[in-house]
Amino acid sequence: MPLLPRRFERIKSVLNRRVSDLTVLIENVEKPHNISAIIRSCDAVGILEAYAIYNKERFLTFNSTAQGSQKWVQINQYKQTTEAIKVLKNKGFKLYGTNLSPTSIDYRKCNFKGSTAFVLGAEKWGISEVAASLMDEHIHIPMRGMVESLNVSVAASTLLFEALRQRQVANIMPEAGEGLSQKIYKEKIFEWAYPEVAKWYKSEGKKYPELNAKGEIIDDLPRTKKMKY
Repeated sequence: MPLLPRRFERIKSVLNRRVSDLTVLIENVEKPHNISAIIRSCDAVGILEAYAIYNKERFLTFNSTAQGSQKWVQINQYKQTTEAIKVLKNKGFKLYGTNLSPTSIDYRKCNFKGSTAFVLGAEKWGISEVAASLMDEHIHIPMRGMVESLNVSVAASTLLFEALRQRQVANIMPEAGEGLSQKIYKEKIFEWAYPEVAKWYKSEGKKYPELNAKGEIIDDLPRTKKMKY
């Protein structure tokens, strides 16, 4: 079935507002409800990719809390904390670890307008000592009650929306695709519009074809693949 024009316009409108310089890294967060809620918040603020450290063989699972947001936020999974942090630092991210250390800063006093990665740890223990030692800044969300910290998914949402607020005030949030490179934009719009066909192109080692203004594929596909869209 051909992609409906209104569906293609919806995909474009969302992708146009995606950012590649804001993300989260979750370390050994295992509860599907929390993982789902975090990814849903990532989608809500326009994050393109999230990162996860998860040592188990089985990949992250989601429940209805995600509302399908895992289809729109790419999740890069790593087994080692040091490996994931190295990847983020090599991409130019400043890492803010949620950690109640003596040197931690009130998150409201930080500048999240540059390349920012929030690092959040497991539900009970927070980020590991290894992760804490590799952070650029330790931050905390001040509490006024008896409990010293928020649920990890609520903390992620609080930090992400503060970063979004700062960027909106500074008028630097993308509206027309400028938050992504042209290469990434073209790849993502094809994968979002035609996920099954994209899998076939990848399996064949082929470059994605162009899409016309209506979102139609400009290529001669095998008949079996045409049935996928």
